[in-house]
Parts: sequence; C-alpha cells; structure tokens
Amino acid sequence: MPEPSHDVVVAGGGPAGLAVALGCARAGMDVVVCEKRTGAIDKACGEGLMPSAVRALDALGIDPPGYPIEGITYRQGSRSAHAAFRTGPGKGVRRTALHDALRTEVDRHGVPVLPIAITDLTQHDDHVRAGALRARYLVAADGLHSAVRGLAGLSNDRATDTSRWGLRRHYALPPFTNAVEVTWAPRSEAYVTPVAPDTVGVAILSSVRGGYTEQLAAFPDLAARLSGAQPVSPVRGAGPLRQRTSRRVAGRVLLVGDAAGYVDALTGEGLALSLATAAELVHCLRADRPGDYDRAWKRASRRSRWLTESLLWARGRPALARRIVPTAARAPRLFAAVVNQLAR
Repeated sequence: MPEPSHDVVVAGGGPAGLAVALGCARAGMDVVVCEKRTGAIDKACGEGLMPSAVRALDALGIDPPGYPIEGITYRQGSRSAHAAFRTGPGKGVRRTALHDALRTEVDRHGVPVLPIAITDLTQHDDHVRAGALRARYLVAADGLHSAVRGLAGLSNDRATDTSRWGLRRHYALPPFTNAVEVTWAPRSEAYVTPVAPDTVGVAILSSVRGGYTEQLAAFPDLAARLSGAQPVSPVRGAGPLRQRTSRRVAGRVLLVGDAAGYVDALTGEGLALSLATAAELVHCLRADRPGDYDRAWKRASRRSRWLTESLLWARGRPALARRIVPTAARAPRLFAAVVNQLAR
C-alpha cells in the first residue's frame, strides 16, 4: 500500500501559513497545516492593514471585522504630518479576528490543521519528510524564530547592532482619528491603531528593552490620552525583530512570512508583504518550480525592504532621527509619496 503523501505541508498556522494553505487548496493541491497552538493565535503587532493587504485578503475571499484606516499620521512634539492613502482604505484588525477569518476559510476548504510542531525534516529527490508527514514541499511559516528555517540550514546568524523589540496592548477607547498615528520619541515609536469603534491598539517599538509602562512614559502626551482608559488585553511582546536568512529556498523547503527574514515593523507593512509573497510562493508550487521563489520573493519585497532599511538606518542616527517628522511636515508631498509606495 503506497505511503500517504501530501502536495504541501505548511509549518505554522499564522496569517502567512494560512494564506499559503488557502492558496494551495484553491489551486487543487493537497495541503495540511501543522500548528501546535490552539485557538485564535495572537501576536504583538501594530494590527494596521495597508490597502494592499486589504486587497490581498479580499482576493482570498476574506473580509475580517475591523475599523477603516484612511492614512498615516506622524507626530513628534508639536509637529505632525499626515498622508492619506490614494488606492483605497486600509483597515485596523485585531490579530485574533484576522486569524479567525483566515482559519474559517481554511476550514471551509477542508484543509486539515494538525496540533503538532515540526521538529525534524529530511529531504529527498522527490519529497520531504517532516516528522511523520511526507510531502512534495514543506513551507516554513513558523514566525520570527522559525525552527524549520534552522532545520533547513537557512538561518543567517550574523550579528546586528539594530536589535529592536515590540510591545502591544489594547485599550477601551474610541479611536482618536481614522488614521494610524505614529509618535516618535528619541529611541522608540508608539503606533496607535483603531481596531473597532470602541478599541485602539497601542504598540511600542524600541531599541531599548523595558516594560510597557516604562516604554509608554517616553510618550507623555499619549500616556495622558490613555490615562483612565481600561486595558482590554494583556501586554504582548516580540523580538528581537531583525531576522536574517541566507536565502528563502533549500531544495523542497520554502520560507514565507516572518520566517523568510524580517527587517523591522517600522513601516507597518509586514502583513501586506507576507500575503504578497505567499501568493508568489503558491504560484511557484503550482508551476512545480520552487527554485523560482527566491527571486520572486526578492522582487515582491524589494521596495519594502529598501524603504524600511533606509528609514531604520536614519532612525539609528540621532541627528537624522530628529529630522524625520519635521521633514515629513515640511514636505507633505514627499511624505505622501513614500506612504503610498508602501500602501500600494
């Protein structure tokens, strides 16, 4: 009796993994997801979906509940700059709500989600083994600290001097505006994202580790606005954010989402990039050309990586960092052009 085999095994049941699984299922492939966590999977992130991410989800038949976002606002002291999205609205969506929407659609397509983790793999000419599973391809979508990335020999542990960490909490508070507000402090940024008519998420990214209350103190005006508001979620953390990979493909193993390498959450388009590269990955698997994916990933992520690296480079130089918001305020057309490069 022939051994059971799948077309694709996806390691990781977050948004990137579920998007790959859904794309594969819609393409007629036999796919299974391995995710040891149960229930709605949460993550410390800003939760603002760029317009391109909203469109990518719509293409998958997914419209998660949330709050419309019409642009991005930068603040620093008395200075502010605002850029409206030109290609349609974004959306603030609780990560748990996004997971539920993706998981519902994956379940509707009959994709099994197994409560297991991939802890070993072996590659062969025509298949890969992941634990007790056999498949033509294994997709690693298991996050920033991907175990499968290490098993496949794709990790790049080169040291970096730009380590940053993220913290996030939600508050029962009507949104200040229908934009994502980014407030800049000397060594950190605070991202306020409306996710419901009565809820905002407040994420803080910093180059210095510390507790949420300590980090929030760097933003006295924001702390005053949040004073008295009831927290409605625990503090969640993530980091270090910078993750390097040597490449995105090793034989029949392919990396997607944060597992494929991560620069920083500074520009807020991590999910949009994950969805775009997930679609590229599915296209390569449908064509049975996994080797094309690394080039496709680089092409799809080039603009995002360049803009994020450039902004992060300036962020790490105090003299330049102090000028980011004032420059955006003095050059609103330039700021709008940059924001819409990321949003499109």
